[in-house]
Amino acid sequence: MLEIDVLTIFPDLFTPFLEAAFVGSAQEQEAARIGVHDLREWTEDRHRSVDDSPYGGGPGMVMTPEPLIPAIESLAGPKGPDRVGRVVYLTPQGEPLSQGKLLEMAQGPPILLVCGRYEGIDQRVLDLAVDEEVSIGDYVLSGGEIPAMVLIEGLVRLLPGVLGNPESIETESFRGGDFLEGPQYTRPPIYRGLEVPLVLRSGNHAAIEEWHREHALARTRARRPDLLDRAGGSGFSSSEIGGSKPNEKVRPGDRVEN
Repeated sequence: MLEIDVLTIFPDLFTPFLEAAFVGSAQEQEAARIGVHDLREWTEDRHRSVDDSPYGGGPGMVMTPEPLIPAIESLAGPKGPDRVGRVVYLTPQGEPLSQGKLLEMAQGPPILLVCGRYEGIDQRVLDLAVDEEVSIGDYVLSGGEIPAMVLIEGLVRLLPGVLGNPESIETESFRGGDFLEGPQYTRPPIYRGLEVPLVLRSGNHAAIEEWHREHALARTRARRPDLLDRAGGSGFSSSEIGGSKPNEKVRPGDRVEN
């Protein structure tokens, strides 16, 4: 079972997300347990304070070691070899989230996601209580709640039986070599003058697979050429990566579906 806990000052933000679609189904199937905890439950002052002004001046507020560290230790144990979970802080300064990172995290121990707010958290929280920092991109949000949802969805959809068609996981972007997924089409075969490529309606599975492969590479080359640096284990040959315009291969006698 995938076990995830979230520590936040806005627990209500997670309610609709955790109840909807396959994230909700995964919990109903007991394939995942996702708990959301209000950080203010660990406060001890009457104002339920979680932040204070930064030393040295500057704009905004910083989340304090208390109640953060006691809350983290209550949910995951003290930092060290006996800790029962993996404490992850969501921050633009962290390791970029990737499909490979999700696969690695899905195989590990229970995860505690720490959602910061304001200008961030006191460095001593990172030193004393956080195991790693993860980023979902090079931009700034007001808090870690949305990044936490991104990570949760990425992990839950990897669970066996959660998605209706398990093959969809294997054919999407960033699987099998960090390449983007190519174009997708469905009915009708012609819409406003734009026609679905004939090869996709041909029933020739080898030609269809080749078409998808070529267009995935072409899209990656056009939109994310940086990913081609990882092509060593992708299954693409060096000549393919070098680049040629994808062809629509429909062999004589192929059946075309409308």
